Amino acid sequence: MGRLAQTEGLTDIQREIVSTVRDFVDKEIIPVATDLEHRDEYPTQIVEGLKELGIFGLMIPEGYGGLGESLLTYALCVEEIARGWMSVSGIINTHFIVAYMLKQHGTDEQKEYFLPRMAAGEVRGAFSMSEPGLGSDVSAITTKGVRDGDEYVLTGQKMWLTNGGTSSLVAVLCRTDEGHPEGTAPHRSMTTFLVEKEPGFGEVKPGLTIPGKIDKMGYKGVDTTELILDGLRVPENRVLGGATGRGFYQMMDGVEVGRVNVAARGCGVAQRAFELGVSYAQQRHTFGKPIAQHQAIQFKLAEMATKVEAAHALMVGAARKKDSGQRNDLEAGMAKYLASEYCKEVVEDAFRIHGGYGFSKEYEIERLYREAPMLLIGEGTAEIQKMIVGRRLLEEYKIQG
Repeated sequence: MGRLAQTEGLTDIQREIVSTVRDFVDKEIIPVATDLEHRDEYPTQIVEGLKELGIFGLMIPEGYGGLGESLLTYALCVEEIARGWMSVSGIINTHFIVAYMLKQHGTDEQKEYFLPRMAAGEVRGAFSMSEPGLGSDVSAITTKGVRDGDEYVLTGQKMWLTNGGTSSLVAVLCRTDEGHPEGTAPHRSMTTFLVEKEPGFGEVKPGLTIPGKIDKMGYKGVDTTELILDGLRVPENRVLGGATGRGFYQMMDGVEVGRVNVAARGCGVAQRAFELGVSYAQQRHTFGKPIAQHQAIQFKLAEMATKVEAAHALMVGAARKKDSGQRNDLEAGMAKYLASEYCKEVVEDAFRIHGGYGFSKEYEIERLYREAPMLLIGEGTAEIQKMIVGRRLLEEYKIQG
């Protein structure tokens, strides 16, 4: 392990957890990731191994069977997992966001019913905001939840569900107009529903269809799907938190920690790209010496390493701020933006160092080159991050008088 992306001030337990995950990644993920990715195969054995390590319950409180760890510990584990294969970190991230939303906003009954099984990895989570026609404009969602007695009837179409097929619990954001007069701000008439389903594809329960996996450029292995709701009936006790109209805030709280997670993924992929680049540069010879001895390559390695270090520092700062109980949307937005942009640049530089071999599927950098772009759009595009950061800066630096 090199000296880049070290984290000062960790407890012995945190160091032990991160070290255990790193060993698992080196032994169980990196050797098989590229083959699984090329086959677009779900990493069942890897997921089982992570269950045994307790990763699915990392931030779930000990009272519900989890490890009760901090966002920082979780983010550092995600960084290690993404270093091995980014798709695996995606399987965990959506699960973690749903567990976090339940922990923060769920009723006592909802927490007791779901969290122990989520901690064990028996129930796996997915969450669903986006729709085919709205992109980043969450306030424009059209999926509806209409009350019918002591149930709600859900109708609409959702898009870009990570874990859509393999999950058994989906947090779905819908528009519910009950109790909200005409003219109410759109974000005040949204509700999060906890939808239970069987894993799989097709009509997985009456009124709920997962059509199949979306074929993607990268980020393979993990299933990304649509979700079609056609008169799905959900009992009122599956409204997250027990009251309608709070869904937008619940989802944004989940996405805020999700952005720290995406920053951690960017850090992990960038670290792996640097490792591949610095290793290849010492083995490949041109003009009678390793290319690492050419100044042009040393400049690249210096820039790559600086970006890895900077992204890691910003990600750690954002996680620590959330852990301290403070608002961290500014820091999370900055971390997500910087880490995803730097990840793309570090991966491209490693790709260039590999020369023609970087274009070969035989080399790991080819996979990273296809994976990095997802981070530029996942959990809000780079442009959305800049909007969030810009608005928060104007709040912080508002001219008085």
